[in-house]
Amino acid sequence: MKQEELPAGEIAVLGLAKSGTAVARLLLDHGRKVYVSDATVSDVTQKNAASLSDLGADAVAGSHDLARIARSALVVASPGIPPGAPALSAARNAGVQIVSEIDISLRYLTSSRVIAVTGTNGKTTTTAMTGHILRGLGLDAVDAGNIGTPLAEIALRKSQPAWIALEMSSFQLHDTPGLDPAVGVLTNLSPDHLDRYPTVAEYYADKARLFANASKASRWVLNADDERVLKMAAGVAGAMYDFSIRREADAWLDQSSGWLVLHGEELLERNDLHLLGDHNVANALAAALAVSVADDAFRTGEARARIREALRTFNPLSHRLEVVAEKNGVQWINDSKATNVSSTLVAIQGMRRPTILLLGGRHKGEPYTSLAEAIRKRVKHVIAFGEAGPIVAKDLIGSVPIDLLGSDFDAVMRRARELAAPGDAILLSPACSSFDMFRNYEERGARFRQLAAES
Repeated sequence: MKQEELPAGEIAVLGLAKSGTAVARLLLDHGRKVYVSDATVSDVTQKNAASLSDLGADAVAGSHDLARIARSALVVASPGIPPGAPALSAARNAGVQIVSEIDISLRYLTSSRVIAVTGTNGKTTTTAMTGHILRGLGLDAVDAGNIGTPLAEIALRKSQPAWIALEMSSFQLHDTPGLDPAVGVLTNLSPDHLDRYPTVAEYYADKARLFANASKASRWVLNADDERVLKMAAGVAGAMYDFSIRREADAWLDQSSGWLVLHGEELLERNDLHLLGDHNVANALAAALAVSVADDAFRTGEARARIREALRTFNPLSHRLEVVAEKNGVQWINDSKATNVSSTLVAIQGMRRPTILLLGGRHKGEPYTSLAEAIRKRVKHVIAFGEAGPIVAKDLIGSVPIDLLGSDFDAVMRRARELAAPGDAILLSPACSSFDMFRNYEERGARFRQLAAES
């Protein structure tokens, strides 16, 4: 996509957090007239509004001018704004197109090649691995999107990177019609965000937008172990490549030998991958495969050696099955990023010690009953906490002993400490969002890390 395709007239940007502020700066940098608004008033939104006003935008924290939004040439929506928000409804009712910050940024990043990663779980780790491998090949590559760095920040740079590892959430995919990646990766699919989507089918429909611009030149990397993934990609144009931890594929884990195999050749021993859980093996296979098919130059013997070394030197991301302490024989594992049931399930399945599981937060609409079997096998005690605590306790009654606590996280951690014996693990893998007790999952994980260090 090219910048000339942007319609003439004022562009309304909704949201004054990181992505909204970055895309507003990008549009201003290209001479566009910009109105920016945010319904919330905070130190961050007020500071960003003042900064953008200094650059020439009309920026307001605390309210939206719905009539002005309805008159705009285009609306750029931050992913955190619910679809039914009045500002978005005003745009839709007026026939104004709504796009994401990523869609705008891609129009200016005309020389960068993109490996786009989506899925219910594993997309952040897979994106980070993909970027790490690309840099291991000696390329100018960045990680952006839902992983934390707005793509607009990359587009604002004086020189464009050769490659972008781009994490795409379902919310971002919904408003990014221009996405046409060199390689698209679909890690897995399971119900999520049912607090925002009326049905699972609508959530999956947004994930399917990854394939919206598929052509014969497209290349797709798919999880061969996930029937939902294979069904979604059936009939999509382009070359298909698969990864598996169960059977032979373009990239797979040979369980008998313990080797990760890429294009029929051994790549890396499992023990050399410093990540917990088979799901992270799948993430590594997806990333290595995506890079290897992105360009013919990445299929040489030298490139394979560099991919191997990149995987070997990749370390766990914060808040994703991160071992933060080991004291008095007890291992403390921070998996605060596990904000849905399926993510917590793979975390439990990857545990090798008797586990005290911290489960709770703000309920997202999923039942917790699907965790029961894995909990019976690997968990010795559950501590249910936060707003979702009573639902967790009700869904898992009879599985293992359960303590139902409130919204005092320090008390949760004290109880976990009391229950743990040498040789045990304490796992924070909440299967819920953090917004009842914390600003975000990072803050929740940081508090877990701090209290674990003090144990």
